[in-house]
Amino acid sequence: MIVFVCAGCGAELTAPLSQVALPAHAHQKYGNGVQLPVLMEPGTFAVESESFVIAPRDTRGTVLIPEKSSGYCCGLDGGDGPNMACEVCGLLPVASRIDDCSLWQAVWLAPNAVRRHALGDAGPVPLPWADLTAAAVGTPPYEPIASWGGRQLGLYHWWSWSPRWEAGAGRALAHLLAASGGRPVSVPHGLTAEVFQRALDALLSADGPTLHAALAGPYLPAPDTDTDLLLVPEHPQTGETWTPAGGTSAYLVPLPLGVWLWLAFPEPHLPADPPPQVLPVELLRDDPPAPRPGHLFRIDAGVFRHTLLRLPAACDPWLREVLEHLPTYVRTGLF
Repeated sequence: MIVFVCAGCGAELTAPLSQVALPAHAHQKYGNGVQLPVLMEPGTFAVESESFVIAPRDTRGTVLIPEKSSGYCCGLDGGDGPNMACEVCGLLPVASRIDDCSLWQAVWLAPNAVRRHALGDAGPVPLPWADLTAAAVGTPPYEPIASWGGRQLGLYHWWSWSPRWEAGAGRALAHLLAASGGRPVSVPHGLTAEVFQRALDALLSADGPTLHAALAGPYLPAPDTDTDLLLVPEHPQTGETWTPAGGTSAYLVPLPLGVWLWLAFPEPHLPADPPPQVLPVELLRDDPPAPRPGHLFRIDAGVFRHTLLRLPAACDPWLREVLEHLPTYVRTGLF
C-alpha cells in the first residue's frame, strides 16, 4: 500500500492506496454538459507517465486554491494548473481537482509536489485470470446519460452508448490500425462488428489480403492459429493483456475487461463455470432490455488519437494522414 505525502513538509495527502491499471477513459471528454462519475475506485491509484490519479474522496489534508478555479459552469477543469495545496504548509500546489461537466471526476497529483510513502501492507494480490473473469461484471454497451442541472431523471437524461465503450473502442481501434499496416481488417459479426467494422472499413484500404481479428481470453475456445489479431481483456489491476497459453504470433489488442466480457459473453454473460453470486438466467430475463441508442456507435476520437500517438506505428505516413483528417471523420459521425 502507498500513501502520498507532501514533498515540502511530509504531511499525508491521501488515504492508503493500492495501484491499478489506468482506465482507458482517464482523459476522455464526453458530450457537452454531461455528468460523469468518479474515474477511480476508492482506495486505488493509477499512473500515467509521472502523474498519479486518485478518487477525490481519497484526498487528505488539502485545500482548494481559490485563484486557480478555472472551469465552465459546472466545476473545475484544472486549466490553471494544480488547484489544491497542502493544508499543513501551503507551500506547494500538490494536485488538480477535476469535476467539471463532461469530464471524469478525479484528483491528479502533481509529480514534483508529492512523494510516495510505502506502508507495511503490500496490498491486494492480483487475481488470476480465471478468478478475475468469474467475479467480474460486464459493462453494458449503452446506459442512461445525465446532464448537470437536472433535478430528476426525465428530460435531463437519455440513453446512449456507454462512454466507457467509446473510450475502450478508441484505444483498441488505434491498436487495430497500427497492426494492420493499412490492410483491410475484419472482426467477428454482431456487436463487435457494430463497434469496429464501420471505422475499419472507412480508415483502411480495401486492397490486399484481409487480416482477421477474433475475440480471445478466459473461458473462450483457443483461437485459430491463422488469426492475425486477438481482441483480449486487460487485467484491471496490473494492466497486462491476456495471452494464450503457449504464446501467440497474433497481435494482442487490449480491451477493458468489462467491455470484453460483454462482447465475449453477451447478456446474460455467463462464463462456462459461473460463480455462485450470478443470478439465474430466468431472473435476468425479468428485466426488460435497455433501450438502444438512436445513432450508430461512435468511437472516442480523443482516446483514439491519444493512444495512436504513443504507438511506434504512428510515424507511418498513412497513419499521420488519418490523424490529420480526424476532424473530418468526427464531423461525419464516425467518431
